[in-house]
Formats: sequence, C-alpha cells, structure tokens
Amino acid sequence: MAALTVGLLMAIPAAYAQEDLRAAAQNPIGNLISLPFQDNLNFGLGDTDNVQNVLNIQPVYPIHLSDSWNLITRPILPVIYQEPFFAGEELEEAEEILGDDAGRNLFGLGDLTWENFFSPREPTELAPGVGLVWGVGPVLQSPTATNDLLGTGKWSAGPAFVVFLDAKPLHITTGFLIFNIWSFAGDDDRADVDAMTLQPFLNYNLPEGWYLTSSPLMTANWEVDEDERWTVPIGGGFGRIFKIGDQPINANLAAYYNVVTPDTTGADWQLRAQWTFLFPER
Repeated sequence: MAALTVGLLMAIPAAYAQEDLRAAAQNPIGNLISLPFQDNLNFGLGDTDNVQNVLNIQPVYPIHLSDSWNLITRPILPVIYQEPFFAGEELEEAEEILGDDAGRNLFGLGDLTWENFFSPREPTELAPGVGLVWGVGPVLQSPTATNDLLGTGKWSAGPAFVVFLDAKPLHITTGFLIFNIWSFAGDDDRADVDAMTLQPFLNYNLPEGWYLTSSPLMTANWEVDEDERWTVPIGGGFGRIFKIGDQPINANLAAYYNVVTPDTTGADWQLRAQWTFLFPER
C-alpha cells in the first residue's frame, strides 16, 4: 500500500494548475484518481433527538478504455453508527416487529453501492471556457450490511446518469447525478427495493483554492407511502483545495436542513464533512 501511494505521488505533475485540479475534484466523472472519506452526521432521527453517523468510503478510479472513452468506477461503502429511530410506545411496537435491535445503538457496515460511468475522455466545448461532460452506466448494490437494520438484505441494480458543466468565465461548476435501483435477489422476507437518488451540485470557485458548495442528496423510496417517501434537503457550505507536503487534498464542510423527510425514520438536518486525497494522473 505504501509503495502504491508513493508511486501515485510521483505521478502528480508539478505544474498541475490548482484551478484545473479543483475542477477535476468537483467532477464526479473526472479523469482523476481520488480517495474520499465523507462523513454524514444526521440529527433528530424520527421523533427522537437521536443521531446517526454514516461514513462513506468511496474511492474513485478512472479506467482508460480507449483514446475516446473512460470508465469511471466508484464503490461506496458506508460505515454506520445508528441510535434508535423510535421512543416510548413506538419503540416498544418497533421492537415487537423488528426485534430488540430496534432499541439499541448499532454500529457496522451498510450495503455496498458500486457506481460505474462510461464517459467521453474529452469534454464538449459549448463556448470559450465552458465544457460539458456526461456519463452513463450501471449501479449495483449488494447486501453487505452487518445488521438487518443497517441495510436492505437485497441485491439491487439500475441505470445511472451524470452531467458535469465547467463554466470557467463564471467561476462555476455544476451538474447532477441520478440513478434508480430495483431489487432482483436477496432475502425474500425483506421489502423490495425501488429507490431513486438525485444529487444536484453547484460550486462557486474563489481565489486560492477556496470554493462555496451545495450538493444536497435527494432520495425517494417508491415502495412506501408518500409521507415516508421523500428526503429533500437544502443547504451548503465551503471547501478548499490545498496540499499537505506533496499530497493534494480537497476538504469541505456543509450543513443541510431536510425540508421534506420520512415521518418515522427521517432526520431533521445533516452536517457533512469530506476529506479527499487526490492523485492526478500522468
């Protein structure tokens, strides 16, 4: 592992422009090896004051398929600490249905989600300094959760699409990622999966590597009633590209309030911190 890290650091171009590195880091399908650690702290679960912490480990690796195409692959493994969603009589009812774990603090792995995008290697130039990149591909979710309450118990898959726009004259990068997955195998006693994830993002780039950012994660569970279906957050934060020694880092901090959230299992708001090791390619 140490040898691999040293090799990647040696591959970083000395003259790699900070602005180009920042734009590549903000691009979900950028031609850039990276290792993000994204920590999401969710407050006010259900009708309680309890919290949930989800650390997403999500390395990104571009594979050069040809002179024209890349395959961007990103596995996302959540490490979860979760307090009960219920209290009082509701907790007693939940324990009767879900077992004693419904009333316990849980810690373990969630389901592994593997995102893959086929994307052109070169952006489409829409205007001077304005480039558009897109990607499409499959998403696979596997039941790796270490506790039933931390995952779905199902194998699920579906299509994904992403668009990234870099408007250098406006100092803006923006776009969105969307996918929907359906279960096709797994525990027959668990609920079917039919779920959408939509993540728009907007970054306003400032001098010296700083930027303002908003990247709310919207979700919809089509298998449940409308009052339990949607999570719609609003908010944002700030970040910066910098170096520790020769190692480029992308760090950001943001807060989001859920204007719509599931009645029984949703959170009121979220604090998100991300630390990403960047490895620009040759």
